[in-house]
Amino acid sequence: MPLFSSAEIRGIVFDLDGTLYVCDRFAAEIQNAAAAYIVRVRGITPREAGELMAATRQRLVEESGTVQTLSAVCVELGGDVRELHRHFERTLRPEAYLVRDERVIRLLEGLAGKFSLYIYTNNNRVLTTRIMDYLGLDGVARGIFTIDDSWRGKPDEGMVKKVLEEVGFSPDETLFVGDRYDVDLRVPEQLGCPVYLSRNLEQLLRLEKLLTSPFPADRSAAPAWPPAVRS
Repeated sequence: MPLFSSAEIRGIVFDLDGTLYVCDRFAAEIQNAAAAYIVRVRGITPREAGELMAATRQRLVEESGTVQTLSAVCVELGGDVRELHRHFERTLRPEAYLVRDERVIRLLEGLAGKFSLYIYTNNNRVLTTRIMDYLGLDGVARGIFTIDDSWRGKPDEGMVKKVLEEVGFSPDETLFVGDRYDVDLRVPEQLGCPVYLSRNLEQLLRLEKLLTSPFPADRSAAPAWPPAVRS
């Protein structure tokens, strides 16, 4: 990956789930909801659905060499991404699992005063709105891009190009932040964007210091943007 000075950054595009919040219990609930959907699609038991989804995910990983999303697994098993997300809207209750974190609120409010913030998520708009509102993050993003904008889930080059076009910044001015390199960051990086892998809240909270550190007048001496971790 080329090295970037954070002095160049004008816009930040955040992933949502697993990035702006981390909640293993809610992640497990999403997995259970997807399994219940596959039970209906395939006419099998919940145990069979779980085993089939795990085996399918592993096969797709081996075939592609990259991490596979839950939506991709469900579609491979005969599901429809629109129906899957309607099922999520009806059954998931993020409010029962998520906890508002004032540190994240302060982080985004602080960054919003210096950069244009956006959300780009594989979640649907209904659940994204509910999650953002419940976490106290409503209003911090200038724009939100969800899977129902195109019904093409990450990673998708066309959708990343659309995000870049709509935010109005060049790739080297647009930082992408996510918790999964293959899903959230690989395509933006290939298009020339700086990327930041954040797998927990501690890594997320370091972002403000990295972005707001003073830079020397000589741009060539400015700190280089840290490369994403791929493992």
